[in-house]
Amino acid sequence: MASDMLQIAASGVRAARAALDVTSQNIANASNDGYIRRTVRLSEVALGAGFGRIGEFSLSGVRVDGLTRNADAFRQSEVRRTGSDAARAGIALTAYENVEAALEQAQVFPSLTAFENALQRLATDPVDPSLRTAVVEAARTLARTFGLAASGLDTVGEGLRFDAAAGAEQVNLLAGQLGQINVQLVRAQPGSSDQAALMDRRDALLKSLSGLADIDSTFTADQTVTVRIGGASGPLMVSGVTVDTLAMTAAGDGTISFALAAGGPLTLSAGSLAGAAQGLVMVRDSKAGLSAVADSLIATTNAAQGAGVALDGSPGQPLLSGSGAAGIALALASGAGIATAPAGAPAGSRDPANLAAFRTAMDGADVSGQLGALLFAASNATRGRRTTSEALGTIAAAAKLAFDSQAGVSLDEEAVNLVRFQQAFQASSKAIQVAADLFDTLLAIR
Repeated sequence: MASDMLQIAASGVRAARAALDVTSQNIANASNDGYIRRTVRLSEVALGAGFGRIGEFSLSGVRVDGLTRNADAFRQSEVRRTGSDAARAGIALTAYENVEAALEQAQVFPSLTAFENALQRLATDPVDPSLRTAVVEAARTLARTFGLAASGLDTVGEGLRFDAAAGAEQVNLLAGQLGQINVQLVRAQPGSSDQAALMDRRDALLKSLSGLADIDSTFTADQTVTVRIGGASGPLMVSGVTVDTLAMTAAGDGTISFALAAGGPLTLSAGSLAGAAQGLVMVRDSKAGLSAVADSLIATTNAAQGAGVALDGSPGQPLLSGSGAAGIALALASGAGIATAPAGAPAGSRDPANLAAFRTAMDGADVSGQLGALLFAASNATRGRRTTSEALGTIAAAAKLAFDSQAGVSLDEEAVNLVRFQQAFQASSKAIQVAADLFDTLLAIR
C-alpha cells in the first residue's frame, strides 16, 4: 500500500511540476504576439487487476499526455479572413485618397476657372495686351496643372506597383518558411513543447500571409498545412515541402496581375495585394478621365482659335498642343495670337465676336463640368472606400478580440493556476511523506 502511495504521489508531483512549468511559460510569453496559451494534458493511470491487487483494478496516479494549445481553428480562420479583407480595404483606401489628393493638389479646377475668367475679362477690351497676356499665362498654368495632376497619378501608381512587388516577394518568403515548418512538424513529437512552438510559428506565418493575399488553409493529422492562394478554389501554393512561386506582372496601362509559376494565373480578392490592384485600377481610370478632359479642352480651344483671326488679322493658330493630361502644352507664343475677332476681320479689330464664340464653345463642351465630375467621382469613391475600410476594420478587430480572449494569456487566470498547481505539488509531496512514514512504521512492526 505504501509503495502504491509513493508511486501515485510521485506521479502527482511530476504532473504538478509540469503544470507549473507550463503556467510559467504562459506568463513569460503573455506579451508575445502570436503566442497561444498552453495547458498540460493529463490522464489517469489505472492498471487492471493482478496479483496483490484488490478488486478489478488498482489506481496508479496520473501521467502527462502532452501540451494542448488553446486555439480554436474557426476563430483563427476568422481572424485571417477578416484581417485579409481589412488589409485590402485599407490599402485601397490609401490609394484612393492619394488619387484624390493628386487631382486636388494640382489645382486643375481652379486653373480652369482662372482661364475662363481671363477670357471673360478679355471681352471687355479685346485689344488690351495685358489682358491677352493674362489669357496666355492662364492657359500656360492650366496646361501645367494638368501635367502636375498626371505626374501625381503616375507617382501614386509607381508607389502601388513597388509595394505590390515587395508584397509578392514577401508572399514567396512566407510560403517558403511554411514549407520548412511543415518539414519540422512532421518530425516533431505530438503534444511536445517543440510541436506547440512550431504550430505557433505556422499560425503566425499564415496570419502574415493572409494579410497579403486571400488564402485557404487545411491541416493534416501531423499539423502540417496546405495553402491555396486566391481562395478555396485557387491554385495550390504550399503542399508539404512543395512551394509554388508568385509573380506579379504590370500591364501597359499600369494595372497589375498575379500568377503562380506552376499554378497559372489567379485572381486575388483580399489582402494588401488585392488592395493595390484595385488602387491601380482607380489610378488608370482617373488618368483616362483626366486625359479625356484635357483632350476636350485642346479640341475646343483650338477649334475656336481656328474660327477667328489674331490681332494682326492672320488666321487663328492652336492655343494648346499635345494630347492627354501628360502631353498638353501651350502652343501660342504671345497674347497677340488670341483669335478674338471673327474670320475676315481686319488687323487690330475690336470685334469680340469670335471671343464670344470661344466662350460659348467652352460652355458647350462643358470642360469645367467634365473636370468637376471627375473630381466628384474621385471624392465620392474615396468616401465609400473609407466607410468600407472602417466597417471591415471593426469586424477584424472584433474577430481578433474574440480569438485573443480564448487563446491569449490572462495573467489573472495564470496567477490562480500557479496557486492551484503549487498546492497540488505540496499535497503530492505530503502524500509522499505520509507514504514514507507508513512504510517506516510497517518496517518497525515486529
